[in-house]
Amino acid sequence: MFANPKTLAQKGVLGMNKRNIDFIGRYNPRSLYKLVDDKLMTKQLALKEGINTPGLIGVIRVQHEIEQLPKMIEGKKGFVVKPAQGSGGKGILVITHVEDGKFYKPSGDEVTPAEMDRHCSNVLSGLFTLGGKNDVAVVEDLIKFDPVFDGYSFEGVPDIRLIVFKGFPIMGMLRLSTRASDGKANLHQGAVGVGLDLVTGKGLHAVQYDRPIELHPDTGKKLIDIQVPHWDKLMETAAGCYEMSGLGYLGTDMVLDVEAGPQLLELNARPGLAIQTANARGILPRLQNIQKLGDIPMPVAQRIEYVKKHFHPDSGI
Repeated sequence: MFANPKTLAQKGVLGMNKRNIDFIGRYNPRSLYKLVDDKLMTKQLALKEGINTPGLIGVIRVQHEIEQLPKMIEGKKGFVVKPAQGSGGKGILVITHVEDGKFYKPSGDEVTPAEMDRHCSNVLSGLFTLGGKNDVAVVEDLIKFDPVFDGYSFEGVPDIRLIVFKGFPIMGMLRLSTRASDGKANLHQGAVGVGLDLVTGKGLHAVQYDRPIELHPDTGKKLIDIQVPHWDKLMETAAGCYEMSGLGYLGTDMVLDVEAGPQLLELNARPGLAIQTANARGILPRLQNIQKLGDIPMPVAQRIEYVKKHFHPDSGI
């Protein structure tokens, strides 16, 4: 459906050109992109700053190291293989069950050892990276799904996206996988996006394929009934990524592990705009509100307090 650009601007919707020029271009030094474009570098940076991330099992850097994978994952009930420089969820292979040397995806489909080796080779060759440059395969512990999300996601682990501007979390959504998205929390592939109240972490509005929905298409759960636990810790983690990365405008992607709590998955220096659709409101007024504060330093707790006071559902922005 076509919408007049002027109408969108009046509603505070941030468009791609304005995002690229006024926010990404202005607040994200290109020299820092490598810290977030490479998931292994992000993980190492987070560990240095004391931010929890999924446990690192190992790294496969060259072809002959693929033969070390069976020993690497020995005793593991599940694991994840991902390209360090992949984007949009491409190349992420989730194994939830290992039995008799065979690997099984969340759907129950088997991945043979030969297919696993081929996947790792494809990662190394750059099949999943922008520009096709050589990459490394990162092998991580499997996130233990928090049961609070039972029925809200199909097969995959939900993740929480928070947009952070100058250290202020200004808009959030929960991304829930569906049958259509093949268990991946990617909105473009058919996952559900649920806009979140920044004060409480409760669901506000939900969409799939940019259209409002009330119930999860596969489980029938009422989506805005969801309440994300550990909300204050998630907000604190996201806000702290500003100091950690040096990026003024970024997306933080986090998950909840039933044992370890909030875990930082990755950062994005060019976060997408679909979060506005999930929240049924434009993000621009909030960005402009933070811009008006100037550059007076604020600790994380004070920034979160400001957000909860000014960006609650009834604030009008």
